[in-house]
Amino acid sequence: MVLHLGADVVVPLKEVIAIFDIKDANSPVNRSFLQTMREEDMTFDVSEGNPKSFVLTDKKVYLSAISSLTLKKRAENVYYMTDLQ
Repeated sequence: MVLHLGADVVVPLKEVIAIFDIKDANSPVNRSFLQTMREEDMTFDVSEGNPKSFVLTDKKVYLSAISSLTLKKRAENVYYMTDLQ
């Protein structure tokens, strides 16, 4: 199953480690982490410059214009749907 992050970008749900609100990026630890990921060219901005959340996967960090709450609900719905099958 996949999680749609916006701008026609999807990631396999099994690769998603965490979903954060972009406001969490204001903490020194998260700010440093995101800066390091940018320097390592491991971020992918699908937010068109207006990020509301960032999604940590085992391969990259994605900046998304979709809120962390909406992404979480999408992930839960996909996970729930696979349990029904």
